[in-house]
Amino acid sequence: MTTKRILLKSLFVTSLLTITAQSQAEIFELNLPKTAPEEVYDGRMILVLASNNEKLPINQVSADFDAAQIFGVNVDGLQRGKSVEIGASVLGFPTRSLSEIPAGEYYVQAVLHKYETFNLSNGKTVKLPAARGAGQNWRKEPGNLLSEPLKINFDPANQGTIKIELSDVNPTIEEPVDSEFIRHIKIKSKLLSDFWGTDVFLRAHVLVPRDFDKHPESRFPLSIFHGHFPADFGGFSETPPDPNEECVYSKRFDLDCYNKIEAQESYDFYKYWIAEDTPRMLIAEIDHSNPYYDDSYAVNSENLGPYGDAITYELIPAIEKEFNGIGEGWARFLYGGSTGGWEALGVQVKYPEEYNGAFAACPDPIDFRQFMTVNLYEDENAYYRKGPFSSIERPSHRNYLGHISRYMEMENRWELVLGDKSRSGQQWDIWEAVFSPNGADGYPQRIWDKTTGQINKDVALHWRDNYDLRYIMERDWAELGPKLKGKIHLYTGDMDNYYLNNAVYLTEKFLENAQPAYEGVVDYGDRDEHCWNGDHENSNAISRLRYNTFYVPQILKRIKDAAPQGADLKSWKYK
Repeated sequence: MTTKRILLKSLFVTSLLTITAQSQAEIFELNLPKTAPEEVYDGRMILVLASNNEKLPINQVSADFDAAQIFGVNVDGLQRGKSVEIGASVLGFPTRSLSEIPAGEYYVQAVLHKYETFNLSNGKTVKLPAARGAGQNWRKEPGNLLSEPLKINFDPANQGTIKIELSDVNPTIEEPVDSEFIRHIKIKSKLLSDFWGTDVFLRAHVLVPRDFDKHPESRFPLSIFHGHFPADFGGFSETPPDPNEECVYSKRFDLDCYNKIEAQESYDFYKYWIAEDTPRMLIAEIDHSNPYYDDSYAVNSENLGPYGDAITYELIPAIEKEFNGIGEGWARFLYGGSTGGWEALGVQVKYPEEYNGAFAACPDPIDFRQFMTVNLYEDENAYYRKGPFSSIERPSHRNYLGHISRYMEMENRWELVLGDKSRSGQQWDIWEAVFSPNGADGYPQRIWDKTTGQINKDVALHWRDNYDLRYIMERDWAELGPKLKGKIHLYTGDMDNYYLNNAVYLTEKFLENAQPAYEGVVDYGDRDEHCWNGDHENSNAISRLRYNTFYVPQILKRIKDAAPQGADLKSWKYK
């Protein structure tokens, strides 16, 4: 990060540059400097207008109704020293057009989210933001260009041009460093490299047990903690919390000093991990960020490639070889929440004998008859419930009281502004990228029209046959049932913010009547929000920080109940 940028951030609130009243205009001209590192750029140009200077404008962007204003346009072959304009015809969020923004004082910033060209193994060529180390965070991805924040007076009725230069470049992100307990592995995936037509790497951050290096004879069970992009292994600290650290408020949980709570939990996990009676095992978090999202959903996909096979048959054996894993299905386990919850169950279903248990908390929709609030097979429109004389919008986010902050159309338009062709790097687009068939243009086929919400039933059937986990289990239960016996554990709050409990209800109905019996667990947290994980003793704010310690005892029970005769149940239990 440049000294200039660091200084700018530290002085942001008090020393913003000001454009004078003479510069007021309704058109923004976003310029690449003549000194830009590359001669030509493809990508998405994003303009942000914020109503306050509490944070950088780019850090005020979200899908909520009270978020910063954004506009986005594609750039294709934009040369250094050249510019692109954003005017009233460009789609925006939350307001649709510059012409609708009230006259007033704003804080603006622009980012060019850089795309690269990929020649896929199916013969098609696509332009996408390569995974460069920031988990598809367009604010931070190395090589992205961005402008200094500016304070402006804007009036859509005025004529003229506001010029903004993208003079800064995000720096390269360094690889994490090994420590006594946290180790790292990075492999080149042949399967994924062949698919993408370029070198593709998978990484894992592995938590090894106490005295790991002193017991080379031991072989350990392996748990995969699935979830979003991890920069390193999270929630583990050998250092006690700093009592002098400044408190940070959590809006999500309405808790002051939540950063100190997180720090204490991280230290408590370390103390648990080194205790004599803690089981010795490996826990891995995987970096499978890709050109569409911060993770791949850990399954094979027409658009993302064979991530399921690459993780299960390339990365996990490499982890077990490097860190003395047992290397057999009975000693591998999956857990996670939200995206990680879907991945835990999805991987268990797709690879039923390669893993011995999935502990899936608040999973993304596992029955597409309740894809949050949409039935993909019966509803005609994803955005509206339509009656004979009127229609109402479908909600997409609520709190435990049912108060709504987002609707389906809002979230999808927000994504469309950030990137077309499923390139926003956000939630609806990654579901589309993972679940949809590949289109004629090389990009994912739309599950619904992003503007109108009209559902494509042919695409919905492809989703059902390949990724609707309840449907797949019910369809194939004669074969899958015996392999999944005792392995399925589902947990969700009954007031999940994203309505994810709805799909669990439908899945539970099938599992309760499945023959042979599934012999697993489905459990609900009363009035608990996203992402409840089965802990009835603590609030979401605490339980979300204890996935590892909460699920390890259940994993040990699975080992006791299901380990084959002659399995190694001793070498990894040293004191």
